[in-house]
Amino acid sequence: MTPSIVGWLALAPMGMLLFASVWTDVKECRIPNQFVFSGLALGVFFNTVLPDGLGFASSLPGGVGLWGALAGAAIGLGVMLPLYLLRAMGAGDVKLMAMVGAFLGSEDVIGAVLCSFIAGGVLSLGYAWKIGVLRRTLQNIKLIVYSSAVKIAGGSSPVLDAAPETAGKFPYAVAIAVGTLGYLAWKSAQKTGWA
Repeated sequence: MTPSIVGWLALAPMGMLLFASVWTDVKECRIPNQFVFSGLALGVFFNTVLPDGLGFASSLPGGVGLWGALAGAAIGLGVMLPLYLLRAMGAGDVKLMAMVGAFLGSEDVIGAVLCSFIAGGVLSLGYAWKIGVLRRTLQNIKLIVYSSAVKIAGGSSPVLDAAPETAGKFPYAVAIAVGTLGYLAWKSAQKTGWA
């Protein structure tokens, strides 16, 4: 078995857990802890026991070690935690990105987070359009921007207030899965010279 195949086999459980999380988030609006905690354990385990490399999706596939996996989980958690504190994201979404970080390590999780944010923005607009609240969503964004501009012009710092009326709840596990898998596909295309 080549290192590349070993790398993709190590990422297969993450993909399955992402799909299971998407399923439950869409159906039940929650991500079970058993998915994310078992994924965290598997990500740390694979990165610790498999041959050393630069990450399972890198040009030198292999584990990043215990500390690399824990750092990836911490970065995934740390980047998403402020959004949870602002009530822009659920706790399950934050833990799911920590799970992704445990598999990908500290370098690749940053790319997965950025791609998840991009996917989340695009998918959220599509979801708002689908459920008929796109206009209200755009009005909420406009209100936040105008309110912040007025506060800055008045000499005070802007504070993110709650929107006057919610525009719906988007299952963000979809964005995390699409962003993470999209990032991995992009990395794979780079390795093969397609990108």
